[in-house]
Amino acid sequence: MGKIIQFLATDLFKNKTIFLYLLFLWVTGFGLISLQGQGEKILLALLNISILVVPMICLVFSIIYFYNMYEFLLLLHAQPLARSTLLISFYTSLSLVLTGVYLFGLGLPLYFSGAGGEGLLLLLTGSLWNLIFIGLALLMAIWASDRTKGMGFSLLIWVYFVLLFDGLVLLLMYNFNEYPIEKLVLYISFLNPLDLGRILVLMQTDAAALMGYTGAVFQQVFTENWGKGLVLVLLLLWALIPFSVSIRWFNKKDL
Repeated sequence: MGKIIQFLATDLFKNKTIFLYLLFLWVTGFGLISLQGQGEKILLALLNISILVVPMICLVFSIIYFYNMYEFLLLLHAQPLARSTLLISFYTSLSLVLTGVYLFGLGLPLYFSGAGGEGLLLLLTGSLWNLIFIGLALLMAIWASDRTKGMGFSLLIWVYFVLLFDGLVLLLMYNFNEYPIEKLVLYISFLNPLDLGRILVLMQTDAAALMGYTGAVFQQVFTENWGKGLVLVLLLLWALIPFSVSIRWFNKKDL
């Protein structure tokens, strides 16, 4: 498995998209520092960029890479290797490269912005987002043999988690604003890893005061150590469950 991961990781680092992704993170991060200075503004701006960019890159790049390497996968399958070993190697190599680029790409701007512990929390959350959406991409690639279909459903996943989910929550809060639904909104946020991570980071900043009573309810959970631990466990589950399902499907798939 180690040699497969090394080969795939080396191949990924030769991909121009990886370099452009790193360059984009650097330009965006240091550009925001030059425009807005230091402090929480930089942190919140990079948080929003992570929410938009990380799922898109992980979903689109991972599924395209899987389809492009499918013949290589079939070649490896002809060897005495378990299918789960092949998929774990793909997942591990993609996770190492994309997460490493994300940490290096935003880590330097956050360091120079003086973000401190909140910046480290953003990097940890973003790294878990990488693991989650790489797993979802592989799940879609295994489920849909057709490249166009797989790409289409991956984009639908991005639209749902980034755009549609928040709209549905806002619609719920607007229609039931006369009822105490703050705790319900808290539980609903568990259904979206992006919202979980965003709220976790926001609650560590002064922006939490702008969220009103709902923010106060969130602060009771997301600022305590047990609450932070719970969120991280939930994010890990979001990463493990889709990938576990993808391994199960891959073992049954007719290659």
